[in-house]
Amino acid sequence: MTKLAWIGTGYMGLPMARNLLKAGHEVNVYNRTPAKAKPLADDGGKIVSSPKKAAEEAEAVFIMLTKGTAVEAVLEGEEGLLAGLEPNTVVVNMSTIAPGEAREFARRIQSAGGIYVDAPVSGSVAPAVNGQLVILAGGAEAAIEQCRPFFDALGKKTIVFGEVGAGSSAKLSINLLLGVMAQGISEALLAGEHAGLRREQLIEMIGESAVNTPMLAAKKDMWMNEEFPAAFMVSLLSKDLGLLTAEAKREGLDLPLAEAVDRTYADAVQSGKGELDMAAVWLELKERLPGSSD
Repeated sequence: MTKLAWIGTGYMGLPMARNLLKAGHEVNVYNRTPAKAKPLADDGGKIVSSPKKAAEEAEAVFIMLTKGTAVEAVLEGEEGLLAGLEPNTVVVNMSTIAPGEAREFARRIQSAGGIYVDAPVSGSVAPAVNGQLVILAGGAEAAIEQCRPFFDALGKKTIVFGEVGAGSSAKLSINLLLGVMAQGISEALLAGEHAGLRREQLIEMIGESAVNTPMLAAKKDMWMNEEFPAAFMVSLLSKDLGLLTAEAKREGLDLPLAEAVDRTYADAVQSGKGELDMAAVWLELKERLPGSSD
């Protein structure tokens, strides 16, 4: 049995921590709102009062939070993660953040005697529950290999992209494609319906075509029923697209589709769709149709 720490028990963090418990590991769990961590106590997790207490005596510490500022908040202070970090402890940040943020966090962890791995994931809530995520790793090879048994409990595959920051770059790249695909499907459905075609037949057509995608199978009921319970919220994808486009501007990359979907998802957040599933970009686009009553 390996002693681990888990910080962050949101939509993704809770089922991921649960899978580490199921794999037989001892897990200290911290969440800013303790009630959200409580279900893990029933699975054998130990709920602790601070990131510092979570990290004490842990062989590896996992962080799964929504953004870089949230990671920053758990690192610093008298009860922060850095204050409780044991020498040579591996800190695995599975949050989706900018590559530059990952490199800065790595510097701080290393200054405190730890080893940093950035390992965001591709996949939403259902793959998290089923241990079928894809781990996108960046960091020292030895540290990643040390984490392999844990990654195997969390996902179906680990892809090592390079040094710290590479995993974060990979995550932003795949989430760009998610945004483009969801908006592309939505626009195709709306264009077809505007021409008088039936939505269910349009979905059937896409499913039988060269551009069929698992996303269509996962989201088609949402598009058919116009109901969008969140598996991956609009607000989170919008945040990731913002990180990607900012990174592209810094690097001088011209990414027209990225800029387009970034604007659409930002508009969807502004119009109150932030807590809906990312497929609800369809609603944002529908409201722009001629004659829309919204």
